[in-house]
Amino acid sequence: MTTTASQEAFLQAFHAEHPAVTSEAFGQGRAPDGRSSYELLCDRVTGSERVLDLGCGDGLLLELLAREDGRQLAGVDLSPQSLALARRRPALSGARLEESRAQALPFADDSFDACVSHMALMLMSEIERVAAEVARVLSPGGVLACVVGGGAAGGEAYDRFLGLLRATIEDVPASQRIPALGDRRARSRDGLDAVLGPVGFGAVDWETVPIDLSGPVDQVWTAVSGLYDLGPLERATVERLREAFYAEVRDMTTAEGLVPCAFKIHIAAARLRQPRRRGR
Repeated sequence: MTTTASQEAFLQAFHAEHPAVTSEAFGQGRAPDGRSSYELLCDRVTGSERVLDLGCGDGLLLELLAREDGRQLAGVDLSPQSLALARRRPALSGARLEESRAQALPFADDSFDACVSHMALMLMSEIERVAAEVARVLSPGGVLACVVGGGAAGGEAYDRFLGLLRATIEDVPASQRIPALGDRRARSRDGLDAVLGPVGFGAVDWETVPIDLSGPVDQVWTAVSGLYDLGPLERATVERLREAFYAEVRDMTTAEGLVPCAFKIHIAAARLRQPRRRGR
């Protein structure tokens, strides 16, 4: 049986070994307008002075948010190793960075004007408690904005990688499979509406954006192989998967040596519209 404790233990162990995996995998991806998914998320909280990042990782999103002068920034994450990297960023010298669960945030009521989360909210269990905590620490009118993974764009390297990965996981013992992570409702507009509405948020705004990760095959492999599913696999299994992937994308590699790779993200945003009941 998958429990919150087992989910969080897996995430902590994975990020202890790969503290910057999310920013390394997605930081180089570009939307059609040339910006990263992190930069697109920043747009949703323009003008907000007090901003909290849920699952802040190594601090890339907070560093981008710090470009707007006068901001008071905070971030929480389960991984002390990721937070250590965030603390090394000069732009975050004044940010409050806490090792904490999103289900019990270490902040007072009405502490923030905005809360952001990049590819992290969808991994959190007890999602109703997360929603209630975000509503508690936001001021009325505050916004929650998050990036949620939307899967492969289709017909490119990431799509083929996922097919190879599914086949690989089917053949390994249960001990080499990750626990179920998060709550499926955090991956859809209707699901988020159902979670956020009861704690006072308005309707979720939802935008789907393709992100291009194309590049040399080694670069593309580095990006796609950052998925959690590879964490428990034996090294020999990962190496076989890598070899299969390289062979699988050979026919789509361009004359310039580039492998087309893309995936979709969803950008979800909702504004807190009603006073909340106090207390956790």
